[in-house]
Amino acid sequence: MKPRHRLPTHPGEILLEEFLLPLGITQVELARHIGVPVQRINELVRGKRGVSPETAWLLSQALDTTPEFWTNLQVAYDLAANKPARKVGKLEKAS
Repeated sequence: MKPRHRLPTHPGEILLEEFLLPLGITQVELARHIGVPVQRINELVRGKRGVSPETAWLLSQALDTTPEFWTNLQVAYDLAANKPARKVGKLEKAS
């Protein structure tokens, strides 16, 4: 059962813990391999940046995943992190 008050894991943490560390690949090596600035990978790993569609495609090709894997992680994180504090009532049909 998923805890109710915990944010989903940021895609950058997944990238680091499930891919980079087990493969023994550094952020610099990954950035060079996929042709992006090291800063992009570093900010992603630190949770300071999200996964863009372009980055999702590049990561999917390099890590044998799908771009949807990365975008779904990002969307889940963004939705949970940006849930509004206020509730809005359901719209009713005008009479």
